[in-house]
Amino acid sequence: MSIKQDIRFCTSKDGVRLAIASTGSGPPLVRVFNWLTDVEKDLTSVVTGHWIDELSRDYGYVRFDARGCGYSDRDIERMSLDAWVEDLEAVMDAMPLERVPLLGISVGAAVAIAYAVRHPERVSQIVLYGGFARGLLVRDTSTKVLEQAQGLLKAAEIGWGADDPNFRQVFVHRMFRDATSEQLRAFDLVQRDTISGVNAARFLKNNFEIDIQDLARQVRCPVLAFHTKDDPLIPFSEGLLLASLIPNSRFVPLEGCNHIPFESDSAWPLFLAELRAFLPAVPSIRPQADNPAALIGSLTSRQRQVLLAVAQGQTAKEIARTLDLSPRTVEMHVARVMATLQCSTRAEAVHKASEAGLLT
Repeated sequence: MSIKQDIRFCTSKDGVRLAIASTGSGPPLVRVFNWLTDVEKDLTSVVTGHWIDELSRDYGYVRFDARGCGYSDRDIERMSLDAWVEDLEAVMDAMPLERVPLLGISVGAAVAIAYAVRHPERVSQIVLYGGFARGLLVRDTSTKVLEQAQGLLKAAEIGWGADDPNFRQVFVHRMFRDATSEQLRAFDLVQRDTISGVNAARFLKNNFEIDIQDLARQVRCPVLAFHTKDDPLIPFSEGLLLASLIPNSRFVPLEGCNHIPFESDSAWPLFLAELRAFLPAVPSIRPQADNPAALIGSLTSRQRQVLLAVAQGQTAKEIARTLDLSPRTVEMHVARVMATLQCSTRAEAVHKASEAGLLT
């Protein structure tokens, strides 16, 4: 489906303007920001586009740009965990949202947990991905790690806005070990345009100093936590520690060596299946089989691309190469297309799409 989003703004407690984007319909799901967001660019980003595509199918998916990032105010005075929690408070009040699940990715996990402890009546469940309770300088206070952190901060401040991507590549490769050159380049461009060097360094510094171990023990809602086994940015042991601190939490280890999964990663379909099983059931409102246009309209943009390639006679391997996916992911998309279009064969799905004008 072609994602349409509504962008609006709210003001945090200290006057910082925040950009909020909402897509999809159904029960609300609020994603807390993570490392560098842009509500417009995230729609097509190789890192976030598939998240928006899939989660907007089942939920009223709400996202917002962190202070200093994207469409939110760039010129800011405060950057801290408390300020980030205040920003989430402003978003929840502005929508308005009563009692909803939160999705916390990376540093967003700490913000989601801190908010849930402060406002337990407004959080029904929490889904965590790649989260941590201890920042780099909390879990390791050695001189070597301190020097490493200082080097990263200086690299961010000096090289962020430069045309030469060498400085930013340090951060790209700290997040992804299994990515194509095109995926790495696309993510780097989003990094460059989303935040200033000064704010990137401030963002990192606060990440390094996070310590929510005591707060994690105070969470009272159900929590589902995911972490990839070979996460290059946040050690798997830190994700395991975070989950162990939270009462009533469930931990799901995932295969992979990217901090955030690409659509082609094997972790992605398992994450979606587990998330959908954990969150409140979505009412089944399926278009009728005698309305092909409605059925086609319920496909995601990626599923449309795959279906068009199938109609052109391409094999799963050929489609995978063209769309930079794994053959397994292509087959997953084909299966979902057939289920959505209520077809038993690929030929039938292509015929129905052709009748609806998708293949013209």
